[in-house]
Amino acid sequence: MEAILIIEDDPRLRRGLELALSRLGYAVGAAGTGEEGLLRLQESKPDLVVLDVILPGIDGFEVCRRIRAAGTTPVIMLTARGDDFDVVAGLEAGADDYVVKPARPSVLDARIRAVLRRMPGADGDVREFGELRIDTSGLTVALRGGQVPLTPTEMRLLLTISRAPGRVFSRQQLLEQVWEHDYLGDSRLVDNCVQRLRAKIEADAANPVYVQTVRGFGYRFGPV
Repeated sequence: MEAILIIEDDPRLRRGLELALSRLGYAVGAAGTGEEGLLRLQESKPDLVVLDVILPGIDGFEVCRRIRAAGTTPVIMLTARGDDFDVVAGLEAGADDYVVKPARPSVLDARIRAVLRRMPGADGDVREFGELRIDTSGLTVALRGGQVPLTPTEMRLLLTISRAPGRVFSRQQLLEQVWEHDYLGDSRLVDNCVQRLRAKIEADAANPVYVQTVRGFGYRFGPV
């Protein structure tokens, strides 16, 4: 049973999400503030966090940044409907996905399961590209001998594009294969995840060696 932590300040919405996700088979914990949520995260170590943007005290963006700095727990951010600022800021803070409010339980359930599926099964091989080593069985990445902590989404993205070095993947293809989304409006998910991945595996993220941009088309894995 997957454990979900909800960080949401609206008591009615928080309780509704708790009940809905519990009925869907999750073990659910909840917190009403960012500070409380971070404490609960340390205590319970959930499989995934559902995080509101607007919170009293520490807001959702800062909570997400702290979660990301502390580890690789996946984060789905709840955002105001149609508020592009919240979406982009949440992705830049390190969120793995976002859901607009009001969130139907079926939609949230689908997004949670998609994120949790992003840590794929073992391919049983080790891929080495210069100083970068990807163990697809152990799901670990090493750079110059040191371990690189990747979130599930970052790992799935790296595994996807490194399967076919030199092949260009469009944003739409990556949305479908990594995020299991089928609409182009979420292309910023791809761009923000690429930026985070580059920051971890590239010597110079502004001049990437591994995750290269092909203007007008998408991205390719192209170590030199």
